[in-house]
Amino acid sequence: MTTTFNRPSKPILVPLYVRISHWFNAIAVIVLIMSGLKIYNASPIFDFLIPKELTLGGWLGGALLWHFAFMWLLVANGLIYLVLNFSTGRIWKKFFPLSPKAFMQEAFDTLRGKLSHQDLSKYNTIQKVAYLSTITDIIILVLSGLAIWKSVQFPVLRELMGGFDNARIVHFVAMSYIVFFIIIHLLMVAMVPKTLLMMTKGR
Repeated sequence: MTTTFNRPSKPILVPLYVRISHWFNAIAVIVLIMSGLKIYNASPIFDFLIPKELTLGGWLGGALLWHFAFMWLLVANGLIYLVLNFSTGRIWKKFFPLSPKAFMQEAFDTLRGKLSHQDLSKYNTIQKVAYLSTITDIIILVLSGLAIWKSVQFPVLRELMGGFDNARIVHFVAMSYIVFFIIIHLLMVAMVPKTLLMMTKGR
């Protein structure tokens, strides 16, 4: 795949809060996935189990402790990220506008291995859709997790999810999307390692 880049006219600066929230989010999501898989194995909703090497917690009680602890980190970190993005206007600058036509063209260029990303300081349409869908997915994860954890206390939320058992399915599917996003994200970072420096050094 050939991806072209032009050097921007001025240094690309990544706000400190974006970098901190990115790494906190990465830690929280990884722990939540691994502990969640251990919880899944204790009462699977599908006809398969997850290899124990990919799980965290050792036993159900331990997995629940890990899951609930890092759930709070994910929620707090996500709220801070969203509040700062909206208050600074970054959400509109980085993720909008969105163009279906541009998305289809860039998707076609990606399949041909000719996606051109002219400026690393700006997200292309595929990146915008990927990040916005991931933010939405995390919100769904939190809501479905709440419907599972506090099913009696939040009956309306539980019913919106289609009931307790369906909420578990929604939670699992949303988690699977996050895993898919992480894999693609790591592949893209490997292709453009400068983005890793941006997220660590800030420029």
